[in-house]
Amino acid sequence: MLIKVISGLLILLIVCFSIVYIKDILRANKNNELEQETSFWKMGILGFIAQFFDALGIGSFNTITAASKSFKLTKDKTLPGTLMVSTTIAGAVIALVFVTAIEVDPITLVLMTISSSLGAFIGAGIVSKMSEKWIQLLMGTALAVVAFFIFIGQINLMPIGGEALGLTGWDLVIASVVLFILGALMTIGVGLFAPCMALVFTMGMSPAAAFPIMMTACAFLQPSAGFKFIKEGVYDRKASLAITTFGIVGALIACFLVKSIPLVALKWILFVVVLYTSIRMFKSYAAHKEKAMSSLTKIA
Repeated sequence: MLIKVISGLLILLIVCFSIVYIKDILRANKNNELEQETSFWKMGILGFIAQFFDALGIGSFNTITAASKSFKLTKDKTLPGTLMVSTTIAGAVIALVFVTAIEVDPITLVLMTISSSLGAFIGAGIVSKMSEKWIQLLMGTALAVVAFFIFIGQINLMPIGGEALGLTGWDLVIASVVLFILGALMTIGVGLFAPCMALVFTMGMSPAAAFPIMMTACAFLQPSAGFKFIKEGVYDRKASLAITTFGIVGALIACFLVKSIPLVALKWILFVVVLYTSIRMFKSYAAHKEKAMSSLTKIA
């Protein structure tokens, strides 16, 4: 019953978002406001690739940002809005597929989704006051430790992980608190996917169970920001339409693969995702530190 309620709410949310989104695109097209310099097909290919990897747990924001900046596919000013608007529908589709196709404990799913949403709504103001570089250092270190334990578990040096589909008692309380924090961190640019996958794995759950949890959490988080960007018109409409259209196709193909991948292979994917995210966190921390040192040198 709870899974059906979640699916129903997701469908309602995505229908409302789609109506607002499509109306804005049609209005812009009628008034010749669609971005002439944006390549629909290039952004479409990027959207397919980004959402394909998003469904595998790697996340689409980094992929789209890196490609957009490297090949100057869209303006930096509209990039944040483009990221949020263009991936909202595909993200909801992915969540619907995983929440209905991959078995997970409904109570665990609901509580962790609510916790992450509350974290984004309530905790963002608290977390935003923390030093970004220290968040990056702590997250990078934590993820590196998790990646290490996943690796030694995969080569049978230490048993870790499990096949549980849900949590109970204090484990569920701890996981919900962590998701609250991750929801808050997501609003300041720290991705939720890798930490969430690492969390459920280290608490003895199946890596597959992470997919419906993290996808559903993000599916409820994104539309609120997406509505705001659409209302203010601060996003690349042509790029967003291309990413949405082709991204849904890429996401659905990847969803099929995730359901077909054996558990051992899925754990290796988890290891790569967590390690990759840890390295990115350390690189961001190093960049902050280098910038600070440069500023001190100039002052001196």
